[in-house]
Amino acid sequence: MNVVLWIIQSLLAAVFAGAGLAKLSQPKEKLRDVMRWVDPVPPSQVKSLGAVELLAAVGLVLPAATGIATVLTPLAAVGLVIVMIGGLLVHLRAGKQETTQQGRRTEIQGAVTCAVLLVLAAVVAWGRFGPYAL
Repeated sequence: MNVVLWIIQSLLAAVFAGAGLAKLSQPKEKLRDVMRWVDPVPPSQVKSLGAVELLAAVGLVLPAATGIATVLTPLAAVGLVIVMIGGLLVHLRAGKQETTQQGRRTEIQGAVTCAVLLVLAAVVAWGRFGPYAL
């Protein structure tokens, strides 16, 4: 199970590092093509979310890999669960407001992605706080 948790942690870290770096490095106008939800959100909040995602990605791997402050690994996973709950709500609300079938489909895909990432982060939090703590 420890190997499975490491695999999940690594995958989550890669996904959130990529997403966080994109939000930090790209202007909101460029992100709009890929992430429709950024439209009503101020650029500073998009950048802040990117920073949180990048820090969580580091927190999922670095403390566990170094053995220093290992409690930060499950805390990062809990933080991602919270972020994904917010993402899930944003996508579900945007899906209700969409007027086109393609727009609704895009928001449903976003909600499903958030739900999957939420479950994976919850598994890491459970495993690293509980029976497979580092």
